[in-house]
Amino acid sequence: MTAMITPAATALSRSDYRTLGLAALGGALEIYDFIIFAFFAATLSQLFFPPQMPEWLRLLQTFGIFATGYLARPLGGVLMAHFADRLGRKRMFSLSMLMMAGPCLLIGLLPTYAQIGYLAPLLLLCLRLLQGAAVGGEVPSAWTFVAEHAPARHRGYALGLLQAGLTMGYLLGALTATLLAETFSPQQMQDYAWRLPFLLGGPLGLFGVWLRRWLNETPVFVTMRAQRAERAYPLLEVLRVHRRTLLPAAALTCVLTTAVIIPVVVTPTLLQQHFAWPAKQAFALGSLGIVFLNLGCVIAGRVTDRIGPVRSLALYSLLLPLGVGLLYASLIGGWRWPGLAYALTGLCCGIVGVVPSAMISLFPADIRVSGIAITYNIAYSLWASAAPLLLIAATPWSPWVSVWLGLAMGGVGLFTASRFRAPKAPAWENAAYGRV
Repeated sequence: MTAMITPAATALSRSDYRTLGLAALGGALEIYDFIIFAFFAATLSQLFFPPQMPEWLRLLQTFGIFATGYLARPLGGVLMAHFADRLGRKRMFSLSMLMMAGPCLLIGLLPTYAQIGYLAPLLLLCLRLLQGAAVGGEVPSAWTFVAEHAPARHRGYALGLLQAGLTMGYLLGALTATLLAETFSPQQMQDYAWRLPFLLGGPLGLFGVWLRRWLNETPVFVTMRAQRAERAYPLLEVLRVHRRTLLPAAALTCVLTTAVIIPVVVTPTLLQQHFAWPAKQAFALGSLGIVFLNLGCVIAGRVTDRIGPVRSLALYSLLLPLGVGLLYASLIGGWRWPGLAYALTGLCCGIVGVVPSAMISLFPADIRVSGIAITYNIAYSLWASAAPLLLIAATPWSPWVSVWLGLAMGGVGLFTASRFRAPKAPAWENAAYGRV
């Protein structure tokens, strides 16, 4: 059992880094299993829908199936969160990864529309629903697990590192897509090579499950159980006592989601479909953006520890639209160095590393995973389902729509920061964190 954190623990220890590393690596593998679908959306749209269907409609329906994975998040997230608050963070942390790896492997084995007709997209839809339920439990559990292990004064940095690890899953997906685009011809990709990243994801996910065997339960949950402070129905407690917290938590989730969707999910596809970039160049540029998004998360975590989550939210809410505007100005204007603009955009999207600290402080430990799960997953599922479809559909009318969305979400972040109020934690939780 991990020793309880003391007030003297003013820096992350070797044990803290080990816990953080295992959590982040496992999370990266799980996010890879979930997001790899998006990087091959253009190929999947040609394989799982009728060839006579217009290309834009096939792509839109493929992104629709991708979006259903987000729609399944609330149910899976709430169920896993209930048991995480009742039985422990570690158990659900491992279960979510197991639920992700199996469907990823099966997607790589699916027959296509040419082989089984409309049953192919239906099966694809079912597997995405299972993956969505799994990832719904991953993020709230990961945030809570790391925050409850880290010293309070370094919580922002720890969560920033975790977010960098989670977004590393996006990078693994982008690098895999880039490597396959370099290795195989477009015809080979359609014939068989599209299956490889999914067949790889299954064993990687099982490896992540094995890694998480070495994690210990959080000191906060151990203390909560010793104090018999668990709630019989955490979700009901959230809805009864913490209703006012749900709206700002959902708003912050939408801001975080936008900072991921625009550079990671939508822009690489638009580079191919709207700006006529070759797939390998689009994936390479997207990979560069993800590298700097990872770095931006770590920097944002440090900033959060220095100036607090409220000021950090305000700062990065201003940087988000600036970064997205710079990226699309470079693409639309045909600037010579779009990679530099993409890198700066990744740094400006550091709000992805700020929001977890704010969300953790909004809910007390006895209902924390449930509180985060219900707000994060419902808001993320709705916003991440609608936003990519709207951006893909609206970009032919104006290539600036992503910039407008970034500007709107920056305003939401600023408003939420101005109204942010964190509840007072109970004494036993402060003791477990080493804050008294």
